[in-house]
Amino acid sequence: MINVKDIESSIVVIYNKHHLDVYRFLICFSGNQNDAEDLTQEVFIRVLKNLPNFNCTNNLKTWIFSIAKHVAIDHYRKRKFATIFREGFFKQLESNNKKPDEEYEINEMKELVHDAISKLKPSYRAVVILRGINEFSIKETSDILKCSESKVKVDYHRALKILKNQLHFATEEVLTNAK
Repeated sequence: MINVKDIESSIVVIYNKHHLDVYRFLICFSGNQNDAEDLTQEVFIRVLKNLPNFNCTNNLKTWIFSIAKHVAIDHYRKRKFATIFREGFFKQLESNNKKPDEEYEINEMKELVHDAISKLKPSYRAVVILRGINEFSIKETSDILKCSESKVKVDYHRALKILKNQLHFATEEVLTNAK
């Protein structure tokens, strides 16, 4: 799939195939559209720089998301966010023709859930975003986070338990309200 001789066309194909998924992951992680756009750009700059060294036996998507995770954590460490999800993100969502009071309740619920997710430690937050919101498999999540599958399962379980206790929801409601 990757033509090292024609790296420019390869990166265009890779970018077109994966940029929206990377952007969605980064907007969930950063909670800010501008930061997510900048971080997405940084991810693909790193992909371009390291593409000739990519081991074709690995999954390209997993490799890209691993880079995205590192970019997001680096950004998080630099900024030391007080909260991850800002209200401006939710104001940009399109209405789906619900009554204003229903829409308000849904937005309020999303805000509560995202606020609770933002208070999780970074490893739990990353697992919840990847597994619960982006619906990656346990294997894909463990590859992206570079940890064992059992660690993903344990961290995911513990994170959901914390969210359930904080929000007084059933576990299924936490993830439903996060999307």
